[in-house]
Amino acid sequence: MELGALSVIPVLIAIVGSLITRRPFEFLLLGSITGCIIMYGWDFIAQWVALLQTTIEGNVWIILICGLFGSLIALLTKARGTEGFSRFAEKLCKTGRSSRVATFILGVVIFVDDYLNMLTVGNCMRPISDKRKQPRESLAFITGATGTPVCMLLPFSTWAAFYIDLFQKQAEVQAMNFASGMDLFMHFLPYNFFSIIMVAVTFLFALGVIPPIGPMKKAYKRVEAGGTLWSKKSNADNVEFELEYDVPTDNAAITEAQTDIRKMEAAGGAGAVAVAINDESTGQSKLTTAENTASEAQEAEKPGKLIDFVIPMGALIALTFVQDILVGVSVALVVCLVQYLIRKKMNVAEWTDTVYEGFKDMIPTLLTLMAAFMVAGAADAMGLTPWVIEVAAGFPLPQMFPAIAFIAVGFVTFATGSFWGTSVIAAPILLPLAASMGAPLMLTMGSILCGCTMGTQICFFSDGNMLIASAVKNDLIDNYFATLPYLGLSIGLTLVCFIVGGFMLV
Repeated sequence: MELGALSVIPVLIAIVGSLITRRPFEFLLLGSITGCIIMYGWDFIAQWVALLQTTIEGNVWIILICGLFGSLIALLTKARGTEGFSRFAEKLCKTGRSSRVATFILGVVIFVDDYLNMLTVGNCMRPISDKRKQPRESLAFITGATGTPVCMLLPFSTWAAFYIDLFQKQAEVQAMNFASGMDLFMHFLPYNFFSIIMVAVTFLFALGVIPPIGPMKKAYKRVEAGGTLWSKKSNADNVEFELEYDVPTDNAAITEAQTDIRKMEAAGGAGAVAVAINDESTGQSKLTTAENTASEAQEAEKPGKLIDFVIPMGALIALTFVQDILVGVSVALVVCLVQYLIRKKMNVAEWTDTVYEGFKDMIPTLLTLMAAFMVAGAADAMGLTPWVIEVAAGFPLPQMFPAIAFIAVGFVTFATGSFWGTSVIAAPILLPLAASMGAPLMLTMGSILCGCTMGTQICFFSDGNMLIASAVKNDLIDNYFATLPYLGLSIGLTLVCFIVGGFMLV
């Protein structure tokens, strides 16, 4: 079904509504429902339910990865492995700049898979970034910018492997007689302008050469003024950190709890503390009671050990490199069970409960992610991708074709949140068009790469951005606005490269 310009409507509803209200879940659902109404009329309810079922069935892999990764982080936290890593990293990251640079380096090192990169870097570096008083928006930006862009620049990543295989199947590329997939990769790598520029901009930001701009500058001023490390909308997700870091907060109950804790610390006693925490989402008061027995107090005083972090994470990274991230996270959970039993960190029942709790913590992210996939599915069924590419192909000037292809592919990826699907559809259409009109073929391949990478970065409801928001525990939309100036800079420079390259190479 191809509905032309009507296919944009569900995406516009999702984007505009989410950005205005800062409540993406509701408007993503509304966008998918609107798409079904346009396509199926009065039968939209049954078709929307079918879309929901298809979306869940087609994304079981992602659901398992996200949920089980939440379980892994919960286990590492309970065993105090993350604390051990934090204590080790603190020795290396003594300033805000060094913590940003360390985040950048870790993002580059974990290049095998973009999901592994974003989930690992965000969760690992959050405690360090917090200790060095860096706003969560900064951590989200560096984590995201060293995810997909870095994976696109290294030949051993999942992204590079996908594009090498995709381009090798095109007749126009086969006619160029590249010796191997690696030979092809090395030829189109210099034209991957967006990834190169995005990584460079991020590194300069980490060094402090490029300063905080716009919403990012406001985030730094918030922290410098003694405010929270996270945005106001993220208070509910950071109650335990408010207590831990003793930061000013709008929650009167938390402020009172901080005062009580300081009094207890001054008295040097251990006992029971009852804290009333106001739940902003329901307006109800919750009572949290923490009782420290003598044995629990002794356990709490033991510092976290690096080994309780390194061995499970090492298993995760190694198995992801050899097999797949789902295999890696599954094995890492088993490693946690065996290791923590041997080290008497927890028993089987505690391991099971923690796995449940960690998976449960990821449910809000997964629900929003499924809603985003439903919008993408509705737009795809309405023919958004072929319509946009057809419009872009209507511009016959060969010198401008790579720049137009970059914008078109980027828009489709942004609108649908689907980089794999967009690439699979775009390559067999754009490459023959480029060859027929005499546009530079390698530059056009670069435009497909850059368009898809740019689209995933600028799409606030993409799976990557949602996972980053979950990892750094900061509001998705606040992260998005803080990142936009740097994305805009990178997109502008990339567009200039394609325009100049088009006129130089034709």
